[in-house]
Amino acid sequence: MLTINVAVLLAVVVFLRLRRRTEARSRFDEKMTVVIVLALGILLAPTPVGQGVLNFLGQVASGVTQASR
Repeated sequence: MLTINVAVLLAVVVFLRLRRRTEARSRFDEKMTVVIVLALGILLAPTPVGQGVLNFLGQVASGVTQASR
């Protein structure tokens, strides 16, 4: 039996939707993309990958803050 990880499926959907040209998107299409990306973020946040991304972005933000002082 084949199982599909929902986060991987949403990542593929986001990738395919973002490849389209911006001019071809309607307002509804843009809103749907935002909802899908938010759902993907919610699914990834508690995972080790999500925690790694959070730690990486925190380090980048603190580096930028220290560099601006």
